[in-house]
Amino acid sequence: MLPKINQVLHMQINSIDEEEAKQEYKSRISDIAADYITMEVPLNEKSGRLKRLFVGDELSVYFLTDGGVKNYFTTTVLGFREDVVRMILIKKPEPEAITKVQRRSFLRVPAELEIAVKLTEQIQFIAMTDDVGGGGISLLCDGSIPLKAQDNLHCWLLLPYKSGKVDHVPFKGEVVRVKPLESGRQQIMMRFSDITDKERQKVIRFCFERQLEFRKV
Repeated sequence: MLPKINQVLHMQINSIDEEEAKQEYKSRISDIAADYITMEVPLNEKSGRLKRLFVGDELSVYFLTDGGVKNYFTTTVLGFREDVVRMILIKKPEPEAITKVQRRSFLRVPAELEIAVKLTEQIQFIAMTDDVGGGGISLLCDGSIPLKAQDNLHCWLLLPYKSGKVDHVPFKGEVVRVKPLESGRQQIMMRFSDITDKERQKVIRFCFERQLEFRKV
């Protein structure tokens, strides 16, 4: 499903500046053409300030549909239109490039991915996930690492895509359950307690790619 005129778009700018990349903006669609979408100048949701965009800026966008479904897509700024107020032209996504996710039913897929974990300055380790989803992950680590439910972890997840691109996704996770294994290792199940929508979108994109691979087998 493509977005419609008057629909609100929520977005973040793909920037190498971490602070800039964390900022969230919203805009409203004023028109839709064959190849592009016209939208209002984005507004910073916290400061209330308008955001100046430039041709070529990459945006991570989502819009909401019935049932609280978030529809994610990425796009770029194509140009501007001077009307009564300035309008922004962004590339129109292909329908198949839009991923639909309902917060209560995030897709989870089995995946062995490298993850760096930090509990304290003294306790930091590298582990492997055993499944990944838009709402959280589970990982396997040495049983001697002192982890328990409700621990808060700083994590950096390595996501390889089919295109060959690799993303590093930072997030904070809360341990939900710790399960000792007969091998002497332990399985740590955690939910995302602090992750930007842009970073969550990267995880969701990986999950959809992995699910498609499983369907082909």
